[in-house]
Amino acid sequence: MNLYIRLAVLAGIFSMAATAANAQSFPTKPVRILTPSSVGSGPDVALRAIAEQLGRKWGQPVIVDNRPGGNGFVATGLFKQARPDGYELIAPDSSHIATHPHTFRKLPYDPRKDFEPIRPILNTAFFVVVGANSPYKTLGDIVRAAREQPGRVTYGSWFVGSPGHLGGLRLQSLKGIEMLHVPFKDMGQLMAAVAAGEVGWTLGSDASAGPLEKAGKLRYLAIAAPARSPTHPQVPSVDESPDTKGYDVQAWVGLFAPPGTPEAIKQRISDDVAAVLKSPQIVERYRLLGYENPDLDPGQFAARIQRDTDAWGAVIKQAGLRLDD
Repeated sequence: MNLYIRLAVLAGIFSMAATAANAQSFPTKPVRILTPSSVGSGPDVALRAIAEQLGRKWGQPVIVDNRPGGNGFVATGLFKQARPDGYELIAPDSSHIATHPHTFRKLPYDPRKDFEPIRPILNTAFFVVVGANSPYKTLGDIVRAAREQPGRVTYGSWFVGSPGHLGGLRLQSLKGIEMLHVPFKDMGQLMAAVAAGEVGWTLGSDASAGPLEKAGKLRYLAIAAPARSPTHPQVPSVDESPDTKGYDVQAWVGLFAPPGTPEAIKQRISDDVAAVLKSPQIVERYRLLGYENPDLDPGQFAARIQRDTDAWGAVIKQAGLRLDD
């Protein structure tokens, strides 16, 4: 081994040792987490609870920086300027990573190249929601009605391209049916319309539909996930019926680092976030919000992102949906 090779090997060893040492001492200054979520929204409330617990664990402030608007492009634009040192992170939801690449022809970021997965911080499966006086008793009833009257059954969403909209498209694709999409400007208007019987059905989280469901104005027919929700064990999963098996509509919020962030630092953040998510404070907060802890490591999270990107891409392509045409 000549001198140059020896020096190169030693340099590599010293670099790895320095990175490991940096990860052990991380963080030595405040950490900022960008989010496209609005202040007071469910994801924002969850993220702030996590940030508070991380701050206590790290002995450094963890600042949640809300930058809503522009389909998430404001937050992602700022994130592209972040240094790859672990001190600037971002917490987008699954739409920004898995569906925007298909619904926008021109995306100002590349989800594969500009975001390095650390860990998902929450998962929410959507309930199939109808008005209290709706004739539908199961999701299968909705499917049968749509078969009998193509284009007559209505479903609502909180905006075009939302999980509620795409979830309706997925049901149409899965069952070979045609329904009429009715978009609203916000979640409150949508849920009020479903409760009044003005729209046949919608998808909603417990955070959005729960108040009217508890007031007896809405009903949950099923949860669009393979298994029942631990927070609503009385609501059947769609997989319990052969008519609707395989209908899956879930969303997540995840933590990402800039490309080039050292693996040791990403792993340190992932491990600490995992510990925080299992703390009694977060478990209780998630119970109240109706969220679940996906508990996926960086590699598992990357695999889920790929599955979601492929699955939603097929639905969006079949529907011919573009949001920037």
